[in-house]
Amino acid sequence: MQTSDSLNRRVYLVGIGMGNVGTLTLAGRDAIAQSQLVIGADRVLAAAWEAGLCQVDAELVQAKKSDRIIDQVLASDAPCVSILFSGDTGFYSGATILGRKLGALVREGKLPAKLQVIPGVSSLSYFCALLGTSWQDAFVVSLHGRSGNAAGAVQTHEKTFFLTGGQAKAQDICRELVRAGLGDVTVSAGENLSYPSERVVTGTAAELARMSFADLTVLLAHNEHPVSCPPAAPGLPDASFLRDSHTPMTKEEIRALVISKLRLAPDSLVWDVGAGTGSVSVEAALAASWGQVYAVERKDAALELLEQNRKRFGLTNLHVVAGEAPQALDGLPAPDRVFVGGSAGGFAEIVSAALAANPSARIVATCITLETLGVALATLGGEGLTNLEVVQVSVARGREAGPYHLMMGQNPVYILSADGAGIAADSVPPDTPKGGAHAS
Repeated sequence: MQTSDSLNRRVYLVGIGMGNVGTLTLAGRDAIAQSQLVIGADRVLAAAWEAGLCQVDAELVQAKKSDRIIDQVLASDAPCVSILFSGDTGFYSGATILGRKLGALVREGKLPAKLQVIPGVSSLSYFCALLGTSWQDAFVVSLHGRSGNAAGAVQTHEKTFFLTGGQAKAQDICRELVRAGLGDVTVSAGENLSYPSERVVTGTAAELARMSFADLTVLLAHNEHPVSCPPAAPGLPDASFLRDSHTPMTKEEIRALVISKLRLAPDSLVWDVGAGTGSVSVEAALAASWGQVYAVERKDAALELLEQNRKRFGLTNLHVVAGEAPQALDGLPAPDRVFVGGSAGGFAEIVSAALAANPSARIVATCITLETLGVALATLGGEGLTNLEVVQVSVARGREAGPYHLMMGQNPVYILSADGAGIAADSVPPDTPKGGAHAS
C-alpha cells in the first residue's frame, strides 16, 4: 500500500525541447532544478548542465536504455528525480516505453512515487513555426531507423513531415521522391534545429537531392496536387483495369471480399502471388498506402499489364516481381499479408516460404476447382495456422437480352483465410522506439 508520505517522491519525465534549452518549458526547468538525481543521454545532460539548470550537487547519470534508467531510479533514495528526453515526450520519444514501465512499477507498489510527464517542444511544431505554417494538417512519418514508402506518403498528402536519420538521410528521401516522379514537389529541410548551426533550406525535391544534410534533419514536403485515394471500401470497377483476354483477373465482387479478408493495415507489407492483371495488388496498394505490395507473376503478358496498371493508378508502393513462385519470393521483404491468387501447382511451397519469412503472416487464397481447394485446405491445416476459414462465393451478373435482363452465374469461388501461429520479430516493442531518441 502506498502512503501519502511515499507519494511525496516525484519522478519527472521531462522533454527538454530541440536541444537548445530555450525550447524547454518553465515546468521542465522547475522539475530539473528540484531534482537530486538527473538521468538522460549525454547530449541532453550536457545541455541541462551547461545551462545551469541542475543543482550543483545533483547526481547526473548517463543512461538511455529504459532498464538501466529504472535500475538507477529504484536504487536511488533521491526525493526528486528527473529523466530527460530530447524533444517532446509524446512525439517518437523514449518516454513512451519508459513511462509505461515505470507506471506498472508504481501500480504494483514497487516504486512508491508520483510520476509526472512534462512535454517539451517537438521538432514538428518548432520547424513549422520557423516556416510560418501550421502542422495540424501534416501527415507525420518517422523514417529514423526504419523503412517506409516516403514517395507514397508525399503523393497522397498535401503536407508531409519526415523525421530522418540512421539509414534514411534527408537527401535519400528527396532522391526517392525524384525517382517516383515527384522531383518538383517543394521540400523544406531543417538541420540541427535550435542549435547555433541551425540551417533551413527550401527548394524542390530534385534540388535538395543533390545536397547533403546531417542526421539531425527533418523535412516538410508540400505537394500541391496530391493523389486522392478512392473510398476506403474496396471494389474498384473491373473496367478501371487494363486487361486482355488471356490474363486472369480477380473480379470486383471477389476482390472486395479478398481485400476484406486480408485485413490490411495502412503500413502492411503484402505479397500478391500469381498477380495476373494486378487488380488485387492495386487495391491492396491503395488500402496500404504507407505499406508495400509485391506483385509476383511469371507470364510476360501479365507482367506488362501489371506494370501498366501500376502506372495507371500512380502507385509508388506497388512493385512488380517477375518470376515463378516460390523461387521468385527469395529475397523479398517479409510479408505480414499474403494473397495467393495463382500458384501453378506450388501452393504448399508458397505458403511455406511466406511462413518461413514471417510465422505470423496472414494468408488468403482463392480457388475455383475442388482439387485446388483440397490442396489449399490440407496445406493451411497442416501448417498449424489459426482462424482457418473457408467461404464459397457465388455471384450472378445481369446482362441484357433484348428488352429483358437475365442473371448469368459466374464460377463459384472459394476464399480461404488463416493466420500464422508464430510471433513476428517486430511485434515485440524494442527498448527504444524506432523513432530514436533524437527524432522528437
